[in-house]
Amino acid sequence: MKTGFFWLSIMLLAFGFTSCANEEGQLKKAEAQIDETDIARHISVLASDEFGGRAPASEGEKKTLDYLTRAFQELGVQPGNGDRFLQEVPLVEITADPNMTLNIQGKGQKARFKYLDEFVASTRRVQERVEVKNSQLVFVGYGIVAPEYDWNDYAGIDVKGKTVIMLVNDPGYATGDSTLFNGKAMTYYGRWTYKYEEAARQGAAGAIIIHQTGPAGYPWEVVRNSWSGAQFYLQTEHGNMDRCAFESWVTLDVARKIFQMAGVDLDTLTKAASQRGFKSQPLPLSVSLTIHNTLRYSKSNNFLALLPGSDRKNEYVIYMAHWDHLGINPILEGDSIFNGARDNATGIAALLEIAQAFKALPRPPRRSVLFLAVAAEEQGLLGSEYYATHPIYPLKQTVAAINMDGMNVFGPMKDVTIIGYGFSELDEYVKQEAKKQGRYVRPDPEPEKGYYFRSDHFNFAKQGVPALYADHGIEHVEHGEKWTLEKLDWWIKNFYHKPGDEYDPSWWDLSGMVQDVQLLFRVGYRLANSNHFPNWREGTEFRAKRDQMMAE
Repeated sequence: MKTGFFWLSIMLLAFGFTSCANEEGQLKKAEAQIDETDIARHISVLASDEFGGRAPASEGEKKTLDYLTRAFQELGVQPGNGDRFLQEVPLVEITADPNMTLNIQGKGQKARFKYLDEFVASTRRVQERVEVKNSQLVFVGYGIVAPEYDWNDYAGIDVKGKTVIMLVNDPGYATGDSTLFNGKAMTYYGRWTYKYEEAARQGAAGAIIIHQTGPAGYPWEVVRNSWSGAQFYLQTEHGNMDRCAFESWVTLDVARKIFQMAGVDLDTLTKAASQRGFKSQPLPLSVSLTIHNTLRYSKSNNFLALLPGSDRKNEYVIYMAHWDHLGINPILEGDSIFNGARDNATGIAALLEIAQAFKALPRPPRRSVLFLAVAAEEQGLLGSEYYATHPIYPLKQTVAAINMDGMNVFGPMKDVTIIGYGFSELDEYVKQEAKKQGRYVRPDPEPEKGYYFRSDHFNFAKQGVPALYADHGIEHVEHGEKWTLEKLDWWIKNFYHKPGDEYDPSWWDLSGMVQDVQLLFRVGYRLANSNHFPNWREGTEFRAKRDQMMAE
């Protein structure tokens, strides 16, 4: 009996080893489908001038969606929305007349500031004309109400009908104090999206953010390019009348001039605003601004392709990337096409390559895999917001969302960066797969820039779905960390949200992107063949919503 049991155990172990070896062999064959040639081909087409910068509701959108439809049909991946590949996203397009000026007056002085060079402004209100006249200006520090941090910049002050002016980022960044918010790492309270939302909740007529390159995470050119031209918003029943009449940025130089007019020092107020107990301060100035708009109702589309699972096909792993970029800005002289090669033709290329790898497997995974290319990310994460609030597949049955945005074009890295490291159990999946590649995982080296709140995964996180944003590392195999950080800074300054973001094989090195895409393929494969639903870590703001969802 003992001898028989012994040999049975040996046979079972041998079978297990063989099975594991077979699975690894199949994975290697599948991930070999992810290669530089295919990636380069997809990027060069999607980021070509012919696609016109892939703006929502444009001819570039039609060409992009046609390209995706053909590509997924050729792979044999079925439509993800019934018999359709598309999910309509209702948008309103608001194009402001650039002939506007920001007028500030008070204490016997008047100043007029120039659109684009000194300020940008737009409105979410669906109106042909928006006017704010002689609205008192109030400095509200960082414009934050955060009970969990015992912070309220609006305490004791009524800003209804007034215009608030505020600092970007949050007090933790400014002071470097780890006991304030998340220290150097930006929280959602530091994002411009939150600041405009809070100003509207407080009843402000207008909201102005003071731009600074360090705290914002990007130079003025990015603000200028992103907030000018047509702006898209999701259609709402109330036409966004609950938002401020205008939302604006001003340059740091303009802010200094405004505060000088008020007879106060901006640097002194900035320092005070970073300390607990700061009291917002009305300024003896008023703001006037009129915006004339051209309105156009339109529809953009999310693209969905589905690989059905086997025995757990009603559970879903989502891979996503945004297909859109900034289109064409006719105001610019010379090259006016925002081709969006790295941002985010690379992500769409990754989506296609991962789908191809899954199709190369001898059998489908247990869970279904949804390939989701979302619309209007550059306009405020609108496509992902629409899907997350109008899901085709129940969020309770959605295992995780894996986002790909701005992939590695700098070459192979020894490390992998997880944006939002420590938020969820998904980190462990990345660690294990990175280890197999001989790599290690690190947190975001620039947490002050708030990247976790700046891409589409965030809309899934807000709804409770564990969302992974794994970025390329910074320790280049050949050149090291300093070289990579310098390259990233160079790229942001010269290409981010600029017409120069084009595919350039003379310096792009896609070998690192291949490595990253193969890693994400393996992460999704493990999730799709598991029984486990990963969760957020205790203490994250998304955990309670996921727990409630799963308990229902």
